[in-house]
Amino acid sequence: MYICICNAITDKQIRKAAKSGVRNLRQLQAELGVATNCGSCKDTATQILRDSRRTSQPSGPKVYVPSVA
Repeated sequence: MYICICNAITDKQIRKAAKSGVRNLRQLQAELGVATNCGSCKDTATQILRDSRRTSQPSGPKVYVPSVA
């Protein structure tokens, strides 16, 4: 779905950018150009970026705990 109509940026592109390391709107603007014209997509783009980062972050290191017999 198109999020930034002015620059033809889709939600998939925003998710891909988040996966590649984009962390905030300023970086997203530099990477894709989202929200650099009229700015009406800024809130939606930020929310997609935030949601994508939340779901793609690892839960932490996996630690082996031996069972006690």
